[in-house]
Amino acid sequence: MKILPNITPLRFFLALFVILYHLPQYCANRCFPYYNKLPIFFKGDEAVYVFFSLSGFLIIRNLIIEKDNNNTIDLKKFFSRRALRIFPLYYLVLIFGFIFYEFVAPNFGYIPDNNYNLVFGIFLGFTFFANILATFKPGGILEILWSIGIEEQFYIIIAPILYKLKAKYFLIFFLTFTLLYFYIFHFCQFIPLQKYLMYFYFFSFSGVIAFISIKKNTILFSKPLKIITHLLFFLLFFTDIINDNFETITYHFICMLTFPIFIGILTTTYIPFLNNKYLNYFGKISYGIYMYHAIIFQFIGLIFLKSKITNHISENLSIFIFYFSSIICTIILSHFSYIYFERKFIRLKKY
Repeated sequence: MKILPNITPLRFFLALFVILYHLPQYCANRCFPYYNKLPIFFKGDEAVYVFFSLSGFLIIRNLIIEKDNNNTIDLKKFFSRRALRIFPLYYLVLIFGFIFYEFVAPNFGYIPDNNYNLVFGIFLGFTFFANILATFKPGGILEILWSIGIEEQFYIIIAPILYKLKAKYFLIFFLTFTLLYFYIFHFCQFIPLQKYLMYFYFFSFSGVIAFISIKKNTILFSKPLKIITHLLFFLLFFTDIINDNFETITYHFICMLTFPIFIGILTTTYIPFLNNKYLNYFGKISYGIYMYHAIIFQFIGLIFLKSKITNHISENLSIFIFYFSSIICTIILSHFSYIYFERKFIRLKKY
């Protein structure tokens, strides 16, 4: 498939927002100095919603194109390719997380505040119900896997439906699914969906935008809509104006509309700044950045605890060292993981 412009660097910025969201939380829990006085330190949820929207846009777009070209979808190929990209790193972090919290962390005086049976937790993690596992507070390394579980749950449902459904019904299906699911989720108070954060409507509405973008409907990407969408995106990520002035349901509805449309618009114009080789590479390794950052926090936090560095330097310097070293070390680990681990599986996707 043709690589769409601007999308790969966007992944990196989203992963960075997630790190910025978790950094002050981790430092506060360990009684380290922290800084979170700007709205960008509270946009981790929004970054994940954009990740959901981006995933839905790209994957559903590919499925639509495959259906249009071949009049069918190769489900075996679809799930095999997805497994080769997602599973290796997911299971590596999952296994490391269980080992760390069961055998390593207790030796340093940290015991996660969880109340689940270990065998049950392992079952949830290995079957991609990490969103259920996260409700037991198993520790940050394991809790961040919730979003990966949500993605796999959505595609295991949607891909077979698209396989059976005629291509001409795709748009009406995604529109109906989105509105019905959003209504059930927010207005029917269907507790399991809310409790386990099953935000499928971000994926499905992205399917609507993917369909429209493929059919090159220029009305959707008119100048007024572009201006409104860019403004909303800025307000959602760099201010608290919208989330402070709207209830949760309205806020989610605004996010659900804004993020997929923003992604659709972003793919229509090549932006030189975003498409430099460094941002593209950081975007390419963003899956690792998202998955490894909680692990890096633990090790840098351990160094801080053992060295008692916060007793010897100013609060501002402590914050800078922890934040900067966490981001840099996460990028470095993600780089080596991509080169020596993930890429071996990615190369198998073509077969």
